[in-house]
Amino acid sequence: MTQTFTASALRVIDTELQGVQELKHIIDATFTQACELLLQCTGKVVVSGMGKSGHVGNKIAATLASTGTPAFFMHPGEANHGDLGMLSPNDVVIAISNSGETGELLGLLPVLKRLHIPYIAITQKPQSTLAQHAQLVLSIPVPAEACTLGLAPTTSTTVTLVLGDALAIALLDAKGFTSEDFALSHPGGSLGRKLLLTCADIMRTGADVPIVTASTSVTDALFAISEKGLGLTGVVSEDRLVGIFTDGDLRRVLDQKIDIHSSVVHSVMTPNGITVTPDMLAVDALNIMQQKAISAMLVVNDKQQVVGAFNMHMLLSAGVV
Repeated sequence: MTQTFTASALRVIDTELQGVQELKHIIDATFTQACELLLQCTGKVVVSGMGKSGHVGNKIAATLASTGTPAFFMHPGEANHGDLGMLSPNDVVIAISNSGETGELLGLLPVLKRLHIPYIAITQKPQSTLAQHAQLVLSIPVPAEACTLGLAPTTSTTVTLVLGDALAIALLDAKGFTSEDFALSHPGGSLGRKLLLTCADIMRTGADVPIVTASTSVTDALFAISEKGLGLTGVVSEDRLVGIFTDGDLRRVLDQKIDIHSSVVHSVMTPNGITVTPDMLAVDALNIMQQKAISAMLVVNDKQQVVGAFNMHMLLSAGVV
């Protein structure tokens, strides 16, 4: 029985791979024209399809939208009962139907024509009604459905999905869409947090920042470190950062048998130290911390004044790590 399962699965994969391989043959002048039509669209790209084609169309619309091409999915059944109001004359429609004869989609054609809205047909049947009235036809190759019965949309939906990805990424490249642009449309995701959050967004400020003067005793510096709980304190002179005193510096002081009661922090601190600026991306600060094997950092402005502080735990809480 196990061999039957694996043999069936491998046959499905081989069949769908063949369809995807043959898809390369339609990446031609018509595909280029479709990309140009979508690129020139000043409204929205509206994707529509019924059944499994609708599910795939929904994903294509989502991929377009997240990669810099404004798009949404319109259910053709609902469109025929009021949702056509979503359309505007500046839109472009992508109509998906394996047979090219889906009634709900064909019912939209008179309205599209009246509004002068061009549409791109994605279908297996280039002679179908849907294809004949389209401005452009992307005819998907389907050597065979992977379904043993030849009935369930399998190869056809996979090929359509890959074609949709090809359109979306071709447009992304043409627009020069960047990872920062992607982050702006995904602010809730980990990539968005990594590419949008700056040190200023996560740092502690004001009285929550551990700072002592250069003449402070080592004992009092330790109190500052313990009170703020970041594992370090900034050392300032005339309001400018001159050094950092950390838990690691304390261990060095104790190893050297230095009297922490009589010594001032200026004599045992790390001069200057590693700092970041408020506008630095938090992920860049994280990389510095990992490279230098440190767990907390001070944030300074262009006058070397301490304006904030954060540690690895705060980066983790913000979703940067």
